[in-house]
Amino acid sequence: MAYKHNTVEYGFGQMGSVFNNTVSAITPPTGKVFVAITFLVDTTLNTTNGLVADNHSTEGIEYAGTGTAAHDVTVDSETSVSGGGGKAIVTATIFPKGLTIYGRWTKITTVTSGQYIAYIGD
Repeated sequence: MAYKHNTVEYGFGQMGSVFNNTVSAITPPTGKVFVAITFLVDTTLNTTNGLVADNHSTEGIEYAGTGTAAHDVTVDSETSVSGGGGKAIVTATIFPKGLTIYGRWTKITTVTSGQYIAYIGD
């Protein structure tokens, strides 16, 4: 997957990445987000701020995260930008080794242990 930044085309990882294997939080550079996360071992994230989604875009696009649900309007009440039935990711969710998820996140925090690489993008 590629995207353009100031007329230069970038693929995942060309704007940088972060490895983490501790319980501490990580955040992207100012003005950037994490666009993909690859889990290197089974990993559990913190409930409230484990996966903070960048849901403040002007387009109204929503991304899965912890603490708040994306696309969670009542089923059969969907809009042109919000789907129905979405749930927040809970602490019991285990992201298995080898899984890569895609979205837009501004903070990642594990519960006890884990290892992952987070890729930075616009």
